[in-house]
Amino acid sequence: MTAPPVRAAVLTQRLSSTPRGARLARRLALAQLDDWGIPPGSRTAEAVAVIVAELAANAVTHGRVPGRDFELRVALVTGSVRIEVSNTLAERRPPAPQDVREPVPLAEAGRGLVLVDALADRWEVVDRDPPGKTVRAEVDLPGRRPGGRGPRG
Repeated sequence: MTAPPVRAAVLTQRLSSTPRGARLARRLALAQLDDWGIPPGSRTAEAVAVIVAELAANAVTHGRVPGRDFELRVALVTGSVRIEVSNTLAERRPPAPQDVREPVPLAEAGRGLVLVDALADRWEVVDRDPPGKTVRAEVDLPGRRPGGRGPRG
């Protein structure tokens, strides 16, 4: 009898610090969620897609170091989906969650972290070794508390 294949509960991918890399990050995250049984169009998948898109765009726009990639990590942890986007530019840090402010009306930028703050159940900015930073966000799975059990979606 053959054992069923082991499915990893973590996706880690380095991507080019370009708009194309940011778009690919979103697609990879959605494909991974679908593989884990979190269907496209679900509240969880939609929230994760927007968070990944915004964090990847920020990494490309504000955290880009020429010749260096950014890293996407999506993990299925107990009760939630964890998203981490890391880059190597340590000097420029985004504001902490409590410091995110609404953008000026009609501003062309400044909404990314407002969206992350609205859609993530928790998020933070942490230092990274080697030098750089990681923005980590979590989206709780419906019917599950972090550390609890319940249906996916």
